Amino acid sequence: MTALPFATNLAPVTREDWLKLVEGVLKGAPYDKRLVTRTYEGLTLDALPERKVKAPIVAGRPAGAPWVISARVDQPDLAAAHAQALEDLDGGASGLALVYASSPSAYGFGLPDGADLKVVLKDVLLDLIETRIESGAFQGRGEDLAFADHAEAAGFDPKGLAVSFGLNPLGDFAAAGTLPMAWPLLAKRFAETSAILAARGFAGPFARADGGVFHAAGASDAQELAAVLATAVAYLKAYGEAGIALSEAAARIEVALVADLNQTATIAKFRAIRLLWGAVLRECGLPETALKVHATTAWRSLTRRDPYVNLLRNTVAAFAAGVGGADSLTVLPFTQALGLPDAFARRLARNTQVMLLEESNVHRVADPGAGAGAVEAHTDGLAEKAWDLFRTIEKRGGMADVLEDRWLKAEITEVKARRDKDVATRKAPITGTSEFPILVQQAPEVLAPLPATFEPVADGALTPHRIAEPFEALRDKAEAAAQAPAVFLATLGSVAAFTARAGFAKNFFEAGGIAAPVPDGFADRDALVAAFKASGTPFACLVSSDEIYGAEGAATAEALKVAGASAIWLAGKPAELEAALKAAGVSGFIFAGCDVLETLTAAQAAAGLA
Repeated sequence: MTALPFATNLAPVTREDWLKLVEGVLKGAPYDKRLVTRTYEGLTLDALPERKVKAPIVAGRPAGAPWVISARVDQPDLAAAHAQALEDLDGGASGLALVYASSPSAYGFGLPDGADLKVVLKDVLLDLIETRIESGAFQGRGEDLAFADHAEAAGFDPKGLAVSFGLNPLGDFAAAGTLPMAWPLLAKRFAETSAILAARGFAGPFARADGGVFHAAGASDAQELAAVLATAVAYLKAYGEAGIALSEAAARIEVALVADLNQTATIAKFRAIRLLWGAVLRECGLPETALKVHATTAWRSLTRRDPYVNLLRNTVAAFAAGVGGADSLTVLPFTQALGLPDAFARRLARNTQVMLLEESNVHRVADPGAGAGAVEAHTDGLAEKAWDLFRTIEKRGGMADVLEDRWLKAEITEVKARRDKDVATRKAPITGTSEFPILVQQAPEVLAPLPATFEPVADGALTPHRIAEPFEALRDKAEAAAQAPAVFLATLGSVAAFTARAGFAKNFFEAGGIAAPVPDGFADRDALVAAFKASGTPFACLVSSDEIYGAEGAATAEALKVAGASAIWLAGKPAELEAALKAAGVSGFIFAGCDVLETLTAAQAAAGLA
């Protein structure tokens, strides 16, 4: 057969070739401003990284092995929890996560501490599934031993069970902000509990270094990785001090990471933890062995407004965790931020994974990101930043010490503050909340509403938050008002002149629960002022082109002020017109990059909301 010329005669495409095409699209805009990403840990990521030739495979799950679909059991009513567990297993789950109310990942619900497992796990074939125990408030020993008692009483051979017991006293410390006893004593008790479970025939893993509490408090990916690694090393030391060989101790530890909506970053994070753990094993003089890695989708990225977008967030996160090599995965139901999820939300959480496995076959290839320039650069960068931070933690005395002196909390708080600013300015937009909000939407049903707050036990506690909360608070305030607030969009000129900025303004104000209907335009200024008076709204926003602002903006603002507008905004950057517009009564400007939260708070005040 004759070779096709277009397949054989093409020269290799170089980075320079790509850059020439990019320059044409950017039209003079600086490459490093538009196509270079800077992360919260300080990484500078190129949009066109070169492929890494002969990249080694980062060993995760064996090729072709599916991850475990782990369904949360967090229903406080034991009979209902039992029914949910059976429904999840019958619907495709291959594992159960027993989430107790004391767990940092309970988010307002969970099994009661000391729950009767004979009720919850009745008819559950524990030897056919993986069971995870997620407790907190230093209750791990009691819940783990209770599970062991139930399994043995039910006639299961401990050696044949896949159980992750989840002992995590340092995670409990991070969530509570205080320790019930000195760390050396607690570490000794932790090792003793593991020894008891091992003596009863369970294989473990017994300890869990979980990044969830750090991620939910606002940690960057590198901070989460470093905290997880330092926690795992602390447990390794505790086992060693208890006389357990390091090779056996390493096998008793698993890690858990959060899968978030940045696909490449999540893939890189799950690859990086295996590289980091391998480095720890080498430093200990141990051969590299498999590390069990669990994934949970991100609590902090869930929204209460337009919660159906959470389905997309969860799908991206689950895909990335699977590609990154997670051994097991829990997808938070899309209504988790609204309350206790019902059967529909739980089914979608399961089926998101079932479709990725059974229809998309995401699990069939080992480390599919290997060699991809973006994935490799992000993996290497995260591993380097996390390793440096891990070494800093160790130099400061280890994980218990940086939690006790609150150094780690301060580091995480600093990153959270930068992210909060990006959320407030919509540099980090939240679809359905800060961008493209839907003012009237019926919320999906939940079995019980979410408790109002999660109160930390002590000042040093790492408190979970969701990044959408500030915008949601504005929406709540607007909806609680006796009269729904609205802004009058004072459109100037033709439809072509104001349409783009009118859409921007509508999107902007409605993110704060302030209705912003877009008029068809006005014949003249008198008609505009008359329409403003008839609207009954207390404030207005000028909307048009820069050219028309220069010609009519100040005069229109003065007319609206005379007509009773308590505040007037203008859509766009005023440039040299700022002084004249402010003198005419314009109180503020809305544009891409401004502080949206600050402006919406002021707008609500102008609307009379307390």
